[in-house]
Amino acid sequence: MAEEEQSKEAPAQAKASSSKNPLVAVLLVVNMIALGAVAFMQYKFMDMESKKPDLTELLAQSNKGNEDVANELVPTEDLKKESLLDLETFTVNLAQGDGPRRYVRLQAVLKMSEDSDSTEVEARKPQIRDTVISILNSKRPEDLLKKDGKLYLKEQVKSAINAYLIDGKVIDVFYVGFQIN
Repeated sequence: MAEEEQSKEAPAQAKASSSKNPLVAVLLVVNMIALGAVAFMQYKFMDMESKKPDLTELLAQSNKGNEDVANELVPTEDLKKESLLDLETFTVNLAQGDGPRRYVRLQAVLKMSEDSDSTEVEARKPQIRDTVISILNSKRPEDLLKKDGKLYLKEQVKSAINAYLIDGKVIDVFYVGFQIN
């Protein structure tokens, strides 16, 4: 009797395992097709991105068109003297410390070198703001309340922005407003 039960269970197990194999095989094939489609789309996207013009080319093209307008409005000597860039106001959550959630409200002005290209700086302003926000998000309130913490923040912001500027550089960062709540 025990042999009959074992013999009845064996075909049932064989049937169950054989019915799973085609399903696994189909899922494997579908997965491979999906991975191939994703790889193809990434290839096409990278190809499209490589055909886009470089930032330096865009700046050169915009300078050609803007030189006439700039010469009519303001002499180029005045443009070179203007070396301050207002970054407007940042309101950013600080990293979570031991206490309640806190944020910083910061208004900063960048002092740029005389050889800085104002069009490049304006074109990179969103990137500059994103960098400052990322740096502020990583800071705890205790880090910023100390005088050395504020000086270190200035140096961090300055070096992070200078890392991707092509023409010119940031000489100094001025805090116009600095409030931690």
